[in-house]
Formats: sequence, C-alpha cells, structure tokens
Amino acid sequence: MNPSLNRRGFGRGLAAIAAAASLPSWAQTGAVGAYPQRPVELIVPFAAGGGTDVLARAMAETMRKHFPQNVIVMNRAGASGAVGWSELAAAKPDGYKLAIITVEMTMIPHMGLTKITSDDVVPIARLNADPATIAVRADSPFKTLEDFLAAARKNVGGVRIGNAGPGSLGHLAAAALEDKVGVQFNHLPYRGANPAVLDLLGGHIEAVAVTPVEVATYVAAGKIRPLAIMGDKRIQAGWEQVPTLKERGIDLLIGGWRGLAAPKNTPPEIIQQLRSVMARTLQEPDLRATMARQNMGEGYLDQPAFLEVIARDNATFKQLVNKLGIKA
Repeated sequence: MNPSLNRRGFGRGLAAIAAAASLPSWAQTGAVGAYPQRPVELIVPFAAGGGTDVLARAMAETMRKHFPQNVIVMNRAGASGAVGWSELAAAKPDGYKLAIITVEMTMIPHMGLTKITSDDVVPIARLNADPATIAVRADSPFKTLEDFLAAARKNVGGVRIGNAGPGSLGHLAAAALEDKVGVQFNHLPYRGANPAVLDLLGGHIEAVAVTPVEVATYVAAGKIRPLAIMGDKRIQAGWEQVPTLKERGIDLLIGGWRGLAAPKNTPPEIIQQLRSVMARTLQEPDLRATMARQNMGEGYLDQPAFLEVIARDNATFKQLVNKLGIKA
C-alpha cells in the first residue's frame, strides 16, 4: 500500500547518494559561504526517546564530520507532528532552523489535524524508511498475530493499542489492519511513540503500533515481542523470525519514513549545502551501524526522489483516510 517501501528504493538511494555527494560542500559555495556561522536548531516533532528522536540525535552527532557548527536537537511534541512542523513553517528561512519530517505529514492534513503540508516546507532528503509493526509485551498471552486478532474479535473495542498520536503512522496502520480483517481496537494516542511503549511495558495497554526502531531496544532485551511487520519482506537485527502480514494471509503494506526539511523560501544555495551534507552523513559507517542496531531501515533519498515519494504517499494516505473515515 505504501509506495515508499518498494524494492527499487535502495537502488535509487545509492544513485542519489552519488549525485548529491557531487553537490558543492558548505566550504565551497561562494554565495552563502558564511553559512553556518552559529549552531543550527533541529526540531524533532515527537517526544524524546522515540525512533525519530533517536535518529535525529545520532544524525546530529554524525553531522559534526561534515558541518562546521553544532546541530542542537529540540523536541516539540504534539498533534502528531503538527506542533513542530508549524514552528518550522513559521521560522525565518535562513538555514538556522530545520526539522525532521515524517510520513505523518502526508496523513494528518487529510484528517483535519493541521493545515501544514509538505508544500509549506522544503524537503531536503529522506533519511530512512521503515515498515509499521504490531508489538506486545513479552509476557503477553498473545503469542501470535492470530491470537491478538482473535482477542480483538472476541472483545470488540476492548483490546487497547497505543500509537504516537492521532493520524500517526501507527494509528493508520492499526486502523487499516482493522478494516482489512474486520476487527475493532481501542486506539489510544500518545505524544509520541516512546510514551506509548512505556505504557505497554507498564501493562496499561495490550499492544502498540509503531515502527521497529521504537521498540528495538526492548525487543533485544526480551521485554517486548513483535507479532508482525507490515513490510514486503522480513527484516534483520534479531527480527528474522517476525513474519510479515502477507505471510499471515493479510495483504497489507504500511510503512513510513523520516526526512529533513527547511522552511519555505530558504535560499537554494543553503538547501544544496544541506543536501550535500546529508549525502555524506548518511554514508558514515558509525551512523549506519547505529541505525542497524536500532533496526532502523536504510532509505536515503536525495531531494528529487524524496519529493516523488512524498507526492505518492500523499495520494495513498488521502485515499486511505477517506476510505476509513478517519477525521479529527
């Protein structure tokens, strides 16, 4: 269902890396050679500790090798990302305030949760791509996806499943699963994935719908058990035994991405510099190793290919939101 997870993405990503790496670096660009003269703020529109936050902080640290100023991560959680993106859209377009954007930017406008869309910012590069997953506590009575769905059928609306907020990837993924198999969950929104995962660990909810990175640490520690992923193939880093929905007879693909964006009207020279920095940063072995340990899927795309993904996902999720009747 989500075209951002197609198999051609990795090959296109490699080609994009080569193209973007040839862009002028910050030190070589005469028109805005003074940029950056001070630290740059990076907005993370979700709570600390979630997958987006983990990636942002690892990326900011790695950027030190290719960027002459510190990148300071600032969490601005709320409204499934809209709070942080509204701040970005209103910021001065000088390159000193950037933000992580996620696939939710192609979802929540259609639900009436925000008027901010990708047209109100400048997407720079896609950083990664992940499938959605359904996960429970390791001591849960639900040993398989079939157990989980059977409980939802028996106790209509009684199985609580947390997500990162209304209109988040997890919310739409769980809603799409409901629609596909004919069950009903009790969707509980949080101010980010990490609070939802903590409530799962505390026994306050039965499951979460998130991405693998947001539960990877707890899966590795034996505290959380993923029941299935919504990608087209199984993933690695300790998740080799986790089946896809398709393997369980459910034809549903739902996944997301994270990217970097700047305010609209940011000078093209600065955007080019940041594209170049992203192309180099995403190739760094240390960052790739961190992403692999967190089971965070690679999926770098330079700006042109990233814009294509955003346009396709916008159409896909608009259709899904309208079909399911999910409105604020």
